[in-house]
Amino acid sequence: MYSVIVVPPGCGSVDDQVRIATGERLSFGRAVSDGGLTIAHEGVPRIAGEITAHRSFWLLSNLSEDQTYVVENPEGAGEHVKVVPGRVDAPVPFEFSRVVLPAAGELLAFDVWAPQHTFRSAARHLLAGAATAPAFALDRTKRYFAVLAALCEPRLRGEPHAPLPTVEQLMERLRPAWPTVSRSAVYWNIDYLTLKLRLRPGPDTAEPGQRVSGKKESLVSLALRFDLVREGDLVVLDAAPSGAPR
Repeated sequence: MYSVIVVPPGCGSVDDQVRIATGERLSFGRAVSDGGLTIAHEGVPRIAGEITAHRSFWLLSNLSEDQTYVVENPEGAGEHVKVVPGRVDAPVPFEFSRVVLPAAGELLAFDVWAPQHTFRSAARHLLAGAATAPAFALDRTKRYFAVLAALCEPRLRGEPHAPLPTVEQLMERLRPAWPTVSRSAVYWNIDYLTLKLRLRPGPDTAEPGQRVSGKKESLVSLALRFDLVREGDLVVLDAAPSGAPR
């Protein structure tokens, strides 16, 4: 039974995909032997690397002499793994991955899927004692969460390096669900979030605009790193607000 699917560049059908089972290896490069993944580009080494399937994840070996490879998580809002030249069997935990190879001024990519991920219930079965306190107590019905979602939206939409929205852009995005939104309300909610998530505000000596920008960057970084906001949460930006305002 295969555990990893490799999708070559420009793959047009399921028949072009390569399936490998646990323990099997797939070489890729400009001049690999039969059965490998050929990437016909002069900037790709003849034997560029190797993929090894291992149950619910896979390993990447970078066999180039001087190029770092990047494995991106397309669903991870910028999450990625760097594999330096000569590194062998670097584990890649993403269910959906994009391997990016620098090649003579271009960036070439192919996908690797590991669809056999398994999960177990995290429910407390017959365990005595108090429940664990939540790491981040966020109420998704409050307006502060809508502000956080609007801050995260550009990077959640598949643009991991997108600039963060300005306060004016936040107001425009929030207005369908919050018609009376104002600049002061947005600033207030940003300040509230930095306190609620225990993030320190910018230095008192910085200019106000710089302080707000620093707070926004810290909030988005924390939220995306720990999945406090997911793409599915963006519906709060289009729905009527509920619950007490924040």
